[in-house]
This record gives sequence, structure tokens and C-alpha cells, in this order.
Amino acid sequence: MNLALSTTLHTSFDEAVELTRKALSEQGFGVLTDIDMQATLKVKLGQDMENYRILGACNPPLAHRAVGVNRQIGLLLPCNVIVRSDPTAADTIIVEAMNPDLMVQLTGEPEFEPIAAEATTKLRAAIQSLQDH
Repeated sequence: MNLALSTTLHTSFDEAVELTRKALSEQGFGVLTDIDMQATLKVKLGQDMENYRILGACNPPLAHRAVGVNRQIGLLLPCNVIVRSDPTAADTIIVEAMNPDLMVQLTGEPEFEPIAAEATTKLRAAIQSLQDH
């Protein structure tokens, strides 16, 4: 199983972040958290790395259904979406979303299957819409 749904963009990093936020919004996801790994590692550890942001995306109806199946599923929420510069290719941005099927695999609970399938459809649509830019 793939860990992520992904695409590659050839745009600026900041534009890729904005395009990703918009694509997620169009699929009913809000971004609850935005972690700038590059800045955090520089400040906390003095380490340099490429642009790397983790967006915590949440689709409230799907999250509600998921916690209705098992309250512990919140440990896997929100759905993380990474926007990062490819350290091996200049001007290349990689956007990756966690594969929701991992919820089913990790828990072994078949009740998550339709929720994960819907989340996958929405996240895949968001990722695919980025390819048009």
C-alpha cells in the first residue's frame, strides 16, 4: 500500500502551498494546522533543510463519522498533507497527502472502509486538481 497520494508541481513553494490549501478547500477540507518544518528545525536544532510544510487537513463530516466508529481514530487525524521542495530537483515541489486507507489497515476495522474510501476520493481529487497548474 502506498503511504501517500502525491503529485509534483513546477511552481514557487509559496504558490504550491496556496494552491494546495485551495484544492483542499474545494473538497471540503479546512487546514487546522500549518507546521513549517524548515523554520522549526532551524530554530530548535540549528539544522537547515528544504522548504517543508505539514498541513493538517480536516473534513468535518468525515472526521465525525470516523470518531463515531472509534474514538481513538483521532490519533490519526487530521489528514496530513505535505508540501515540500524536492531536494534533488530545483523548482520542483512535491505535494503528498496521507493515504486514508491506512486507517483501515492500522485498525483492522471494516467500518472505516467507506469513510476512508470517501476521504481518498476527495484527497485524490484535490491532488489531481493541482496537476492542472
